[in-house]
Amino acid sequence: MPKSSIVRFTRAAGVAALLTVAVGLSPATARSDKEFLTLEKALETAFRNSPNMQDARYRLETSRQNLMAQQAGLKSQFNLSLTPINVSNAKNFNDLTSQYIYTSATKSSARFSITQPIRWTDGTLTMSNQFIWQEASSAYTGNIKTTTFNNSLSLRFNQPLFTYNRTEMQIRELELSLENAQINYALQKLSIEKQVTQQFLNLYYTLEGVKIAEEELKNSTESYEIIQNKVQAGISAQGELYQADLTRLNSQAGLENKQIQYANALDQFKILIGLPLSTEIEAVTDIRKNLVAVDLIQAVAHGLDNRMELRQKDISIANAMHDLTRAAATNEFKASIDLQLGLTGINDQFNTMYESANTDTLVALTLNVPLFDWGQKTHLIAAGQAQVDSQKLSFQEQRKSIEAEIRQAFRSLRNLERQIEIAEKNVRNAQLTYEINLERYKNGDLSSKDMQFYQLQLSEQRLNVVSALINYKLALLDLKIRSLWDFETGRPIVDAIEPA
Repeated sequence: MPKSSIVRFTRAAGVAALLTVAVGLSPATARSDKEFLTLEKALETAFRNSPNMQDARYRLETSRQNLMAQQAGLKSQFNLSLTPINVSNAKNFNDLTSQYIYTSATKSSARFSITQPIRWTDGTLTMSNQFIWQEASSAYTGNIKTTTFNNSLSLRFNQPLFTYNRTEMQIRELELSLENAQINYALQKLSIEKQVTQQFLNLYYTLEGVKIAEEELKNSTESYEIIQNKVQAGISAQGELYQADLTRLNSQAGLENKQIQYANALDQFKILIGLPLSTEIEAVTDIRKNLVAVDLIQAVAHGLDNRMELRQKDISIANAMHDLTRAAATNEFKASIDLQLGLTGINDQFNTMYESANTDTLVALTLNVPLFDWGQKTHLIAAGQAQVDSQKLSFQEQRKSIEAEIRQAFRSLRNLERQIEIAEKNVRNAQLTYEINLERYKNGDLSSKDMQFYQLQLSEQRLNVVSALINYKLALLDLKIRSLWDFETGRPIVDAIEPA
């Protein structure tokens, strides 16, 4: 995967085209019109209201602001320090006269500086100007007050030598932290998409259960009426009527249970996407058989090239390498060079300060030479290298895991295609069986208890088709998330962006 990447989603493009939820207003509003909430809008609502998404956004913003703050610190820093008044009176021992002398002084000073960090060398360039006005007297000079003006202008450059660039490393670590936060945000969106789609399809499944239970109640009621007419005509025994009534009441109880399940599923869906529980939602979803051609080789290749978890492993390796660099810098031989050029003027008159100015120069080379550290550096480097090796091993194992996930999702999809075909054939057979036995039941050749069996069998097979279609949609979504390729639209769901 490219070093900086973020996911922009085509959220459930194929499923959203097939699924909608009609949202009615609360009864308190007394409105008859309804708003329709597609899966796309449900996802947008969940992305906006989910606590996990909000936390991911906060973490993303924290990383972004930290990086921006660090980058701002690389620009020229202006500083002004003022001491408007400083009055001192002291009794100090004078070595020249071997006696204590009283001194008094009044000062005012100001210092202005411009500091420019240099990212590419880790050096610092500083220009400063300090102005001091002082009026002082002492018993040694007969308490005569003297006034002086002092102004010092200097340019200084400091450059570390023989060590790593700490400024560049800190910036890089913050960039990686931001990228990792972007990846976590994108992964959280994928997780929310999967949860919302699963519950959306579950909502459809429970509604289909209600519809089938309604049809089952209708059929059992019709059967009861047929037996009732036969009993009244003396064709069937009274026991058949009791059995038909029992079947009808069981169907009614089953319908009520399905309605409760559907109401509970509605509430769970509202909570997930952040809708008020008082909002009335009526599912008007539809699932159609729409099998999609899937290329396993393409899915594996695209997943391994673009899965964000692998990029996170890359970031972990990079951070481990940075830790190894710091370990190698423990008790290191290093140096720094300081160069300074300044001009200082001192006089008792402000406008003549620089008549006899002094030129100040400084060239300093500082060396740090470690002599013996009892093996501390060696052990830290070994620990750092072990951590790097561990992260690399984790990267390789993650690649294997991702490939295995994609292959498993592919097999599951293929199996579900076969399950859909079997379920559809079972429905056809169950429908034909039910119609044949319904005629036998009308002719009095079949008992109510036996008829109930064929009716329940038909209902079960119809729900099996719905379940197979839903499982296929979820398996297709799972493959999309694991490969980051949408086989319904034929497009990737990963777009490369410029580094943060």
